[in-house]
Amino acid sequence: MKSIKAMICTSALAMAASVGAAHADKLTFYCSAQEDWCQLMARSFEDATGIDVNMTRKSSGETFAQVKAEASNPKGDVWWGGTGDPHLQAAEEGLTEEYMSPMREQLHAWAISQAESAGNRTIGIYSGALGYGYNTELLASNNLPEPSCWNDLLKPEFKGHVQMANPNSSGTAYTTLASMVQLFGEDEGFEFMKGLHANINQYTKSGSAPIKAAGRGENTIGIVFMHDAVKQAVSGFPVKVVAPCEGTGYEIGSMSIIAGARNMDEAKKFYDWALTPEAQNLALQVNAFQVPSNVNAQTSDKAPDMSTIKLIDYDFAKYGSSDERKRLLKKWDDEVSTLPQ
Repeated sequence: MKSIKAMICTSALAMAASVGAAHADKLTFYCSAQEDWCQLMARSFEDATGIDVNMTRKSSGETFAQVKAEASNPKGDVWWGGTGDPHLQAAEEGLTEEYMSPMREQLHAWAISQAESAGNRTIGIYSGALGYGYNTELLASNNLPEPSCWNDLLKPEFKGHVQMANPNSSGTAYTTLASMVQLFGEDEGFEFMKGLHANINQYTKSGSAPIKAAGRGENTIGIVFMHDAVKQAVSGFPVKVVAPCEGTGYEIGSMSIIAGARNMDEAKKFYDWALTPEAQNLALQVNAFQVPSNVNAQTSDKAPDMSTIKLIDYDFAKYGSSDERKRLLKKWDDEVSTLPQ
C-alpha cells in the first residue's frame, strides 16, 4: 500500500514538474508593429530560446486598451512596438513593470531617455518621423498638385483624397494630433485637424493602413510614419514620401513588460533579446525602415534620414501622460470627428 502511495505521489510530482516546465516555456507577446515584423520577432525568439510564443498583433491604442482591460488578470507578458505615447501612459497608470535591462549600455540616448521618463517601465526600440505619402499615378490622373507641406493637405482639391487612422485606436494618428498641437499651437492645431477632416475619406483602425491603400490605388494620400511609406515605395508601388515643410513630429517606438505578467522570466528574456543588434537587424528582412535603438544595429540606407528632416522638439512626457492623452482625444472626438464631411 505504501509502495502504491509512493508511486502515486511520485507520479503527481512528475506531472506537476512537467506542467511547471511547460508553463515556464511560454510567452504571450502583444505586438504593435507591422504584421510581418511581429511574426518574424516571435518565430526568431522561439528559435533562439526554445520558448513558445503566442503572438497577438494590434495597433498601439488597441493594445493599450487591452492591457488596461486585463489589468486585474493580466493575460499578456510583453508588449513590443507601436508608438511610445501609449506605452508612457501605461507606465504612468502602473500597467507595466519596472525593469533595467543589462542591454541599456548599448542603446542610443533617446531610447534611454524614453525609459527614464517612464520610471524605467518602458524603453525605446526604434524611432521614426511622421509624414505622408501619395500615389503619384492617382495624383496625376486627378490633376492634383504635388503636396509638400501639411497645409497643402487642406486644399479643397484634395477633398476625399486623404486618409489617416483614428487617433483613438492608432498611435500613428495620435502622434499626428499631438504633433499638430505642438507645431501650430493648440488652437491652430485643432483648426488644422478640422480642415483636414473635411478632406478625409476614411479614418482607419491601423496607422499604416492609409499608405497601404494608397499603394494599392484605393486612396491618394496617406498620413503615416515615413518609414511605412518607404516600405510601400520599396515594394514597387508608385508612392512618393513627403517630409512636410513646416516640420513634423516623430515617434520612439517602445517596449514594455506587462505588470503581473504570468511568465515574467520569459518576458525579461524577450526584453533583453529584443534589444540586441541581432534581434533589431531582423527589421531589414521585412523592409521595416525605422532607426533601431541599439547603436550596433544596422539602419537601412533606404530609411528616412532623420538628420535631414525638420523635427519638432516632441514632448513625450507631456503628450504620453494619461491626462493629456485623454484630454486631446476627447477634444478630437468632440470637436473634430463630429463635423460633417
